[in-house]
Amino acid sequence: MKKNFISLLFVSAITVGLLSACSSAPADDNATNPKAETVTSQANHDTNSSPVSVTLNEVAHSIFYAPQYVAIENGYFADEGINLTLVTGFGADKVMTAVLSGEADIGFMGSESSIYTYQEGANDVIKNFAQLTQRAGNFLVAREEMPDFSWDDLKGKDVLGGRKGGMHKSM
Repeated sequence: MKKNFISLLFVSAITVGLLSACSSAPADDNATNPKAETVTSQANHDTNSSPVSVTLNEVAHSIFYAPQYVAIENGYFADEGINLTLVTGFGADKVMTAVLSGEADIGFMGSESSIYTYQEGANDVIKNFAQLTQRAGNFLVAREEMPDFSWDDLKGKDVLGGRKGGMHKSM
């Protein structure tokens, strides 16, 4: 378990580092987004090169992103010369808008947002490049206990699928 956690943390840091080097959009500072948290440091960074600014917009603050939070808190991004600004978008639609508008360099969200944007004819196409979690954190709850639950039990029932804008209208 510890080995998998360290591997995931290492891959996350490398991925963000490589992508930030390719970014052409400048990151906004905290003045434009008061919810943003900026991580900066020069520890172990080559003093001949300037830090790279990266704005990362996550769909929600989630336990599934714990390796990212640990890397931020321990200064791993800063150690690699990355000034990371973390923003919580509060919905895939808002994260997608931030990436498309240049407010964010990277968006953490499900791939369905890219598919919907593409199919609706957007001029800019977003590329999905990484799997964030190995298991979905989705769940289904009921008001009453259903010990022998079957998906057929949902036929004809009202199901709350998430907040407006968080899922495509076809869901």
